[in-house]
Amino acid sequence: MTALVLDAGALIALDRDDRSTWAMLRIAADAGENVHVPTAVIAQAWRDGRRQVLLVRALRHCHEMPLDGRLARAAGLLCGQASTSDVIDAVVALTAAGASRRGDVAVLTSDRADLQQLLSVLDVSARIVEV
Repeated sequence: MTALVLDAGALIALDRDDRSTWAMLRIAADAGENVHVPTAVIAQAWRDGRRQVLLVRALRHCHEMPLDGRLARAAGLLCGQASTSDVIDAVVALTAAGASRRGDVAVLTSDRADLQQLLSVLDVSARIVEV
């Protein structure tokens, strides 16, 4: 099984009814695979749940990963180690790292370069899928 980790680009693609992103989510959900979304990523994509019906529907298939103090500190540390500044991308990378301990993981992102750099610093093997 392959767990999915979604970044804001993936949530925006789902909200815009991108067929290929929806297909990946449906296949994962139907197969009982874990779909992880850090709550900080939801904050990046969320604007108005009454108007974002597709995003609301997509999130029903996702496990929302809370951003606590431990994860926030780890994300800041990772940004320092990777010489990057986007802590939300770091949270996505750390979520992928955690999921990779239990098996294969794919990150659905619109920010391939930053995620590759962060995952490389973490020495995590994850498939990156551009959305």
